[in-house]
Amino acid sequence: MVNVRINRDECVSCGTCVDTCPAFFELGGDDTRSQVCEAYRKEGRLEEGEAPPDLEACVTEAADLCPVQVIFTG
Repeated sequence: MVNVRINRDECVSCGTCVDTCPAFFELGGDDTRSQVCEAYRKEGRLEEGEAPPDLEACVTEAADLCPVQVIFTG
């Protein structure tokens, strides 16, 4: 599993992460900022999650493609 953290305060809501890995990322309904899909959240936090092995590649790619580099994996 890969740990993922999103700095939602600096997200610009471009949707690149959702386009790249829609199984893991979504845009918030209230603020349209990137967040982790509910199934993968850590303790219910919108900005933190764990990506299973089958999603690691697309989560990493989404982090790399983020234009403001607010998605961190590790």
